[in-house]
Amino acid sequence: MTKHEQKGEKVLRTLDQALRPADWAEYVGQSGIKENLRILLTAAKGRNHQPEHVLLYGPPGLGKTTLAHLMAKEIGASMRSTSGPAIERVGDLASILTNLSPGDVLFIDEIHRLNRTIEEVLYPAMESGVLDIVIGKGPSARTVQLDLPPFTLIAATTRISMLSAPLRSRFSGGTFRLNYYIESEIAEILKRSAHILGIEIDDVSLKEVASRSRATPRTANYLLKRARDFAAVNEEPLHVKTVKKALALLEIDEGGLNQTDRDILNIVIEKFGGGPVGLKTIAASLSEEEDTIEEVHEPYLMQLGLLERTPRGRTVTKKGYEHVGADAPRAQQKLI
Repeated sequence: MTKHEQKGEKVLRTLDQALRPADWAEYVGQSGIKENLRILLTAAKGRNHQPEHVLLYGPPGLGKTTLAHLMAKEIGASMRSTSGPAIERVGDLASILTNLSPGDVLFIDEIHRLNRTIEEVLYPAMESGVLDIVIGKGPSARTVQLDLPPFTLIAATTRISMLSAPLRSRFSGGTFRLNYYIESEIAEILKRSAHILGIEIDDVSLKEVASRSRATPRTANYLLKRARDFAAVNEEPLHVKTVKKALALLEIDEGGLNQTDRDILNIVIEKFGGGPVGLKTIAASLSEEEDTIEEVHEPYLMQLGLLERTPRGRTVTKKGYEHVGADAPRAQQKLI
């Protein structure tokens, strides 16, 4: 492999890391959370104490991992990263905890996927800084307690309801919910990303990408990179017309809906009269998994006011009818 090829491979491998904000000033949005975390970390440093454990939750792509990196950097600590699915046995967690150095930050993504047995080992580690290990089986079994170095656990989850109450209560540093971004914040993030990627793009084109990003920075950066690729392959300047053609190729409409989002609305309207209809019925009609519809597609449709959840099932709103170019029933038009 030539030096040029090696350099290209390295750039591809570190592209997502390069787009990640390197300090608090570069992190756009979530101002309330940033201020709370700044106070928590500054106070801990002032007392020469280890910062308390923090839980971050919210939809994917909003910057939970980035906040964890910034927190570790702010206190000058090394960060060890893992995820809930990767910790399959108690021994896995014990190995991670005993290999921490004093002052380290442990980041566990998707912590809701830890099983209850492992959670119970985590309780004393978070609360008392000790690890209880059972040696042997049966009557001869005994418990050995190991002291752990001071550490801060930062956990992230998209499904906080799946965490047990005892685990949630042990995040004494705070539990923070990340919110969706407004369009101007997304445009600011895209402007920084374009500069890092060396993309020449005007503000109108950035606004077009931002308006279709589902209010999520990760999605916005994805769309920006795909628009850049489309412009490069077709040898076109990255103007708003090119951006629109690239997003049309990706089947992303003006509201940020993809084809599956629109299929959900169309199926409920065309096959079930606009609803109400159950989730299982929609999933069967789409040949899609229920969890995918409920966790990936429905939240954005509901955020835009295109779909409603009712006790009887899902119902398309008047705005949802208008989005797909269908006429709402007269009864619904009177109600809305």
